[in-house]
Amino acid sequence: MTVEVRSQKMTDPQLPGWMVPPPEGFTAADLDHLPDLPAHTELIDGSLVLVSPQASFHTLTIFVLEKGLRGNAPADLRVRREMSVVLGPRQRPEPDIVVIRPTADLGPDVTAYQAADVLLAIEVVSPDSETRDRERKPQLYAAAKIEHFWRVEQNGGKATVYVYELDPATKAYALMGIHHDKLQLKVPFEVDIDLTEIESL
Repeated sequence: MTVEVRSQKMTDPQLPGWMVPPPEGFTAADLDHLPDLPAHTELIDGSLVLVSPQASFHTLTIFVLEKGLRGNAPADLRVRREMSVVLGPRQRPEPDIVVIRPTADLGPDVTAYQAADVLLAIEVVSPDSETRDRERKPQLYAAAKIEHFWRVEQNGGKATVYVYELDPATKAYALMGIHHDKLQLKVPFEVDIDLTEIESL
């Protein structure tokens, strides 16, 4: 179950200190300084989003996509999983996978990438994140000018990948294709990934 910690006054003495937000809400920088923050905590609209344990489909899908992207991406691009991206002062979501440009800081102590360094963001939808992954996060990624976004849904144990590209005129994503058993694309680079591999792992 996902929990959102909103920017409102909390006085329950049983709450950990990090769950008490400042009056103006949390900022992207706060995520690096809050003690004992659970892994994979996101910041969306100034609220902390605590993520529940993921199902097997989610984990296996990320594995197959990450492996496929690493095998297909040009040498100057990097594939990263479960790293947050700073989209604005109060926006720091954590896509399941990102493909980052050569301009990104690859240092060992980096905890987040900047939106300008992200070429592609991928979200694998879970039952507790449907609204965020289908609606709010794509809005935020598009507003931050991330050019490519993929949304992955589970259909009877199989993966369906919805591929979007940013329309610079409308500043919103346009659906470019829906892929079931095989993901074959020319942009943002040549991709050929067998989605049925998820079922055999």
